[in-house]
Amino acid sequence: MTTLMRVMELVCFGDADTAFAPRELPRPTPGPGQLLVRVEATSVNPLDLQTRRGDYRDQVALPAVVGNDASGVVVESGPGAGDFQPGDEVWYLAPIFSGQGTYAEFHVVDQALVARKPTRLSHVEAAGLALVGVTVWEALVERAGVRAGERVLVHGGAGGVGSAAIQLAGALGAEVVTTARARDHEFVTGLGADTVIDFSAGDYVPQVRALGGVDVVLDTVGGDTLARSPEVLADRGRVVSIVDTPEPQNLLAAWGVNATYHFLFVSPGRAKLEALGRLVDQGGLRPVIGAVLPLADVAQAHTLLEGGSAGGGRRRPRGKIAVAVRQ
Repeated sequence: MTTLMRVMELVCFGDADTAFAPRELPRPTPGPGQLLVRVEATSVNPLDLQTRRGDYRDQVALPAVVGNDASGVVVESGPGAGDFQPGDEVWYLAPIFSGQGTYAEFHVVDQALVARKPTRLSHVEAAGLALVGVTVWEALVERAGVRAGERVLVHGGAGGVGSAAIQLAGALGAEVVTTARARDHEFVTGLGADTVIDFSAGDYVPQVRALGGVDVVLDTVGGDTLARSPEVLADRGRVVSIVDTPEPQNLLAAWGVNATYHFLFVSPGRAKLEALGRLVDQGGLRPVIGAVLPLADVAQAHTLLEGGSAGGGRRRPRGKIAVAVRQ
């Protein structure tokens, strides 16, 4: 007899309220080197919104179970997967555009991508940190090589990536400048931002220049924000963008300041999670969870992240929106 599991399946590309449907699918079986994880929580990321809208329709065959990060409990190990045992609490970032996603009660993942969940974190918190945590680690540590005493500009400090990036940059010993709406200034200051600029109140560039420029820009916005990054960079500054760039970019100004650019599409890995876990356990990083919704309300979670009204008129939460798969 086949054991079934609940999932929220992406059945069509488009608006959140029509894209998802609840389904029961066969529970997967772990293959060599794989783990079967009972998913306790996942989260919603901008990548999920893009996938649902159809931005990557060539990569996703419908119907599909999407979702990219998870925290849960190992249920079964496949042949050769001896790093973890049933009952171990784990967290991970799943391979993007590869296999079933994490909007499901169970998920199969290669053990090489999995780490033990930090004891300080609940499953909801761990799921909310997995993708954004790996993203900012790769951006600030592996790509930009942020050093103590440097100045880092984080765009969108109140968002999921931004809230993690502020903390990580501070833990690396950097001076942190961030952009955020006025209502979020106290919030991002509490995360460790040294200077906060209201991006909705005018041009941020003169304010950053008045500080003497920055060594690193983490771009979470794209468009004009990315194009103007050279205007705030010190000589030999670095820019890391996590945003798609469908339009050609004029980088002549970047040449004038000897800038280095990195365009980041995050890749999963255990070592990054373990490094983040150590930082969490040392008190240097904490997830910011702005809302938690049940699996059945994934569509509402998407709308909340987009800043829409399906959440009863609520504005977009600060930090991450998590999904509690089991309640």
